[in-house]
Amino acid sequence: MSWDGALLAAPLAEVRHRQGRLVGRLESLGFAARDEAVLQTLTSDAVTTSDIEGENLDAQQVRSSVARHLGLDSGALRPADLRVEGIVEVLLDATGNHDRPLTAERLFAWHTSLFPGGRSTFGKIAAGKWRDDSTGAMRVVSGSVSKEAVHFEAPAASRVPGEMRAFLEWFDADRGIDPVLAAGLAHLWFVTVHPFDDGNGRIARAITDMQLARSEKSAQRFYSMSAQIRDERGDYYSILEHTQKGSLDVTSWMEWFVGCLGRAIDGAEVKLAGVLFKARFWERHRAVPLNDRQRRVLSRMLEGLEGKLTSTKYARLAKCSQDTASRDINALLDHGVLVRGAAGGRSTSYDLAGGDPAGGSGPA
Repeated sequence: MSWDGALLAAPLAEVRHRQGRLVGRLESLGFAARDEAVLQTLTSDAVTTSDIEGENLDAQQVRSSVARHLGLDSGALRPADLRVEGIVEVLLDATGNHDRPLTAERLFAWHTSLFPGGRSTFGKIAAGKWRDDSTGAMRVVSGSVSKEAVHFEAPAASRVPGEMRAFLEWFDADRGIDPVLAAGLAHLWFVTVHPFDDGNGRIARAITDMQLARSEKSAQRFYSMSAQIRDERGDYYSILEHTQKGSLDVTSWMEWFVGCLGRAIDGAEVKLAGVLFKARFWERHRAVPLNDRQRRVLSRMLEGLEGKLTSTKYARLAKCSQDTASRDINALLDHGVLVRGAAGGRSTSYDLAGGDPAGGSGPA
């Protein structure tokens, strides 16, 4: 495969600059804020990379699993099921151990983690093995049986072991190309070989994250390519099909990939504003004596509580009586942590002092 390096030079330089600036900004934060940024990013990665394939994961379970694997406080979040644990383990191994060689055995372990019990949404599959095409050629199709359109047909199963040996040798070799371009090429190459019965997209995105972590020489993730690909899935599938049906000149794909990375970094900048708001919020109120109930409710508000906080909602979130909720809220009002909303009486609600990170005067 080849591409026009001159055409990509300017956008690549720009995205590398923004990539380095984002990583530098976040690494300058305190440990708590940086951990929260990583926790948010990895949670988004796991949820969206599964959503692209039509699998809906519980975000709270994912966050709990990521927090536990990173040794962070998961609070009272619900325990994760095997599907959630599987994708979290894959993403954390890909990024946390990005400097380790990528081998067939490692890919088999990832595949087994994604499909505990050897079952996918399509039924029984061969987990931890290259596909054998026993049920027919590996195709990406759409439309009814009589009018189906074939968007892509992968190489025959007999070619997969050799194709994957070539891919894996290339992935860990000194390629002499920019690591971000290597991430784009790795993604394209892997999904084109399509070596597994299912899960190829999720593993391709994990490989992309792994290579981007290598490009930054850091295991900490502050932006989510999977979330951006999910947002642009129409364009993603279109450029992928166009490239796979075209020549070995992959300039258009590489141009799209670099642009997608830039837009992912833009999205991280928005999310970073929320992390910074939280860090400033806790710093501003560090001297306020807070009980566990108050911390729990304030944390939910900082995460983006749906609707306004009322005394009834406080009592439900804190699992306490209405009287206790009223006392807690009054104490927070006295210390300037909360402010009372404009409406009074039975409609009285409360906001975070200094703005609401979920959509008030604070960052989004």
